[in-house]
Formats: sequence, structure tokens, C-alpha cells
Amino acid sequence: MVAKSLLASHCAVLVLVLGGARGQEPPAFAPAAAEAAAAFCAQERIPGLSCAIGWSGAVVFARGFGRADVENDVPAGPATVYRLASLSKPITATLAMQFAEPGRAGAPRLDLDADLAGLVPGWPKQPWPVTTRLLLAHLGGVRHYRPAEAESTFRFAKQTEAIDRFAADPLLHEPGTAFHYSTYGYNLVAAALEQVGGKPFAALVRERVALPAGAATLQDDDLRRLIPGRAQGYVFVGNELQNSVLMDASYKVGGGGLCASAPDVVRFAHALLAGKLVRPESLQAMWTPQRLRDGTPTDYGLGFRLGEFQGRKVVFHTGAQPRVSTMLFVMPDAGLVVVVLCNLEKVRLQPLVHRLAELVLAGAGKG
Repeated sequence: MVAKSLLASHCAVLVLVLGGARGQEPPAFAPAAAEAAAAFCAQERIPGLSCAIGWSGAVVFARGFGRADVENDVPAGPATVYRLASLSKPITATLAMQFAEPGRAGAPRLDLDADLAGLVPGWPKQPWPVTTRLLLAHLGGVRHYRPAEAESTFRFAKQTEAIDRFAADPLLHEPGTAFHYSTYGYNLVAAALEQVGGKPFAALVRERVALPAGAATLQDDDLRRLIPGRAQGYVFVGNELQNSVLMDASYKVGGGGLCASAPDVVRFAHALLAGKLVRPESLQAMWTPQRLRDGTPTDYGLGFRLGEFQGRKVVFHTGAQPRVSTMLFVMPDAGLVVVVLCNLEKVRLQPLVHRLAELVLAGAGKG
């Protein structure tokens, strides 16, 4: 059993602070942010955690705490690569919106409102049309994981090969009439993007999202490929820290199978804000609450959850799967991005993310 004191000492390791630009001093909020993160890490007994803060287009703060690999005593740092879990969904939605934009140079065309039956091999005709837009909003009726459904350990080369896991199951409801969160729905979107784009989904992400965003570590979480700095993952069983179960994320790359470092997730968000990935009208659609057919609004856009913080609009997403807990938080009108990734399952990261945002905003107010 890993003692709580050992985990607390691991969490006290602070690896790196980044200023707003090369040669600049760390931001004024950095000591308080580091203290908050270290305290949270110790409180939750997190083996390893990395966080990054973006402000006005720059990564101004990035630190690692604890151990990315407990067994081999490898520190967690800003460059540590974690599974993103459901933070993959905003990236998939971004790619879909790119393909939907008319006249985008070099981009194939995807109709967000076309039925995917006939486009995606293996996806059968349903009683009602199932469209990309509905799937991005979790309104498509495709099921999520079943209780106790085992994680896949099989390797899939493409997302079009992986939809057999759910394709034969009936829809949960007529699309557009109810909200049901569904990772499998995003798998279907990724399969459609492969068909339209003519390449495996992971290659499309690298070429059309990671490269223009300057997010070099953003990629599919391939268990077989050597990924420098990749964190191991853990779960508490009772009071005992154990390795997470084996999972090959190739069956759900579009819904939860990407990985990256915390600063590179910030760079992805900055690229969205700067218009490097999608046009302003596409971003507005992604960050607008979608509605049921009867007009009832949801708290989800296209790839992002929507909410408020300190009276201001925020867009965000959380992630949870074997090996990790993750969160991306964006305050668009302030140009603020907070990303926290950790290698312990079942951790609610929102309190830390909100505390880091508070510290940044308080410092900005004093400035």
C-alpha cells in the first residue's frame, strides 16, 4: 500500500514555471497557483499531476507535481503526456466543423445534417436520420457505455472498424428528442471523418489540428508506439493504489482516445480562440447551447460543455477513463485557459481548476 505521506511528498515536487515569454518573470499568481495545486494533489492522494494556464495567447504557467510513473520514480512535469479521455471530444468536434466549412482550402466537405447511414461502412440505416450535428451535441440517440461493459484490449487500425461495438444496438430515442451523453456517438463521428477525409482519424488530427495549433504531443494514445513522457495510470482499490486496467483506446479515438501534454491542450484552445482551426461562425456554433426538438436548451454545444464562472461565459470539458482524470476550462472573453491532467482515476478536478482561474483573474484585476 502506498502511504499517504509518500504521495504527499511526491506532490511537493515542482518541476517548471513558464513565463509569458522567454526571459520574462513568472506571473505574480504563480506561487499561489503552485501552492493550490500541490495542496490539492496531496489532499486527493494523486500520484502525478500536470497543469498549464494560458493567458492572452501564451502559456504563462506550467508545472508538474508528483510522479508520472510511481514504480520507476519518474517525476511528472509540464511535458508529461496523459490520456485526454473525453477532452478528445472537443478536438473531434473541431475537425468536424473544419470539414463542414464551405470553401476551406484542402478540406473535404462534410454535411453536418446529412444521415450517416450510407456514408459510414457498418453503420446501418436507422428508423430516423442520425447526423453529425446531432452526435456532436449528444442528441443522436447512440448509446454510451453499458454498466460493467469491459474496456477493449483489441487494436483497431481505423475508427470505421471499431463501430461494431455498438452499431447493432437500437437507438435510445428518436434523434433530437433527448440528451444522452455518448462516447460511442463521437466514435461514429470519427468514422465519418475518416470516410470523408480519406485517412485514419489519428492522421487527420495530427495534420489538421495538432500541427496548426503547435501542439506537438497531441496524438492518438497508441499503446504500442513509443510516446516520450507518457504517464502511467493508477486507481485506488479501497485504500491501496494499484495500476489501472489495460485499455487499448483505439476503439474510441474520436470519443476518448487522444493524448497530449497540458501545455499542448492549452495551445489547442488558443488556436481555437485565434481562428487558426475553425472560422468564427463555426466556433460560435460550437459554443452555443443546442436544443431539443421541442426547444428545450441543453448545457452542451458541439463538443463543449457550457456554463458560467464569476458571471462570465465558460466552455469546458472533463474526462475520466482508466489511468486519468482530466479537465479543460476556457473563458473566451478573458482569453483564459486552464488545463489540469492527472494520472489517478475518479478525481473531480473542478475545484482546482476554478481556484487556478480565480487566482489568474484576481491578479488581472489588480493589474
